Amino acid sequence: MKITAVDIWTVVVPTIPGRVHSKELVPETGWDQVPKQIIRLQTDTELTGIGETPRGMAVDEVVQGATLLLGRDPERLVLQNIAADPTDGSEMLVATGQGPAYDTFEMAIFALVGKARGLPVHALLGGAVRDRVRADYWMGQQTPEDSKRSVERALALGFKGVKIKCRLEEPMVERLAAILAVAGPTFKVTVDPNERFYTAAGTIALAHELAALGNVEVFEDPIPKSDLAGYVAIHEAIALPLAMHLSTGAEILRGLQAGVLDCVNLNGGLVQFQRNAAVAAAAGLRCWHGSGNDLGIMETSYIHAAAVAPNCTMASDFVGGWTREDDLIVEPIAIADSCTPTPMAPGLGCELDLAALERYAIAHQVVTP
Repeated sequence: MKITAVDIWTVVVPTIPGRVHSKELVPETGWDQVPKQIIRLQTDTELTGIGETPRGMAVDEVVQGATLLLGRDPERLVLQNIAADPTDGSEMLVATGQGPAYDTFEMAIFALVGKARGLPVHALLGGAVRDRVRADYWMGQQTPEDSKRSVERALALGFKGVKIKCRLEEPMVERLAAILAVAGPTFKVTVDPNERFYTAAGTIALAHELAALGNVEVFEDPIPKSDLAGYVAIHEAIALPLAMHLSTGAEILRGLQAGVLDCVNLNGGLVQFQRNAAVAAAAGLRCWHGSGNDLGIMETSYIHAAAVAPNCTMASDFVGGWTREDDLIVEPIAIADSCTPTPMAPGLGCELDLAALERYAIAHQVVTP
């Protein structure tokens, strides 16, 4: 089998009004107008592989990544390092997982090889240890009243928890009290200000107020991650679990060495996520899979990754299906009892919705030899 061409669609899929931020707190920023790319690897067989970029990736980078794979046999690639051939063993350390739009093409290669071998992607990663993956609802910066409506929607969809974006200046106690009034104390809240609680002192004071409500699951990235001394102070002063959103093993080790991690939100491509989760597992830490308000292809890849890591037992983020107008896959990610089923079909187990793609594509090109 050879890769003969790569389709690249540039897409813009807006969010549904009211699903992310309250207009009183966040004026329209247009982040959902930042393009993504959808790719499809064509081969000299009937098989194809699909992938998705993060927001804002330059299309030139995607074209460069496509060019590197043209003419290659996906089944002969090293799956943990699709950008390079095996070496002769003389090197001290092999740099893996690097290259233009690497995670996007890794996703598509795994999808393609999985189809060729009749295996789901998670089987190529070592095998799923769970048949369903925990998931939470998600909302941006919202007023207490809007938060109540969002949680009512979350409960109707079968969720048992929510992750919220926020800032110290917002009515945090009132917001979590509103969530508590709607959903009760067993509906847990992951509080993620994206470092906008600013200081250890401000974080500690707020944490004591919120802890009294009894519905906080974890404090994530309360202050800049560069302020390790601040994290030490927070960790010593509050009873709530403390987490960071991290992308590499080195970042995880730094947090572990400082003694400030109770759990971790992890990023990374399919293989890198397993490596990151293994570092956390060695220290006895649970984790969950982060996201970026993505579309269906990328979020399906997250489910495969989360199903494989034994310590990925916390609720992960698969949020684009209810924040955006469309996920661009034929069958949306299903949620039941605050979990999503681990895909069992060959490849990613999702198919590109070509009709939806046509509606949201603003450009299309085909890269050929």
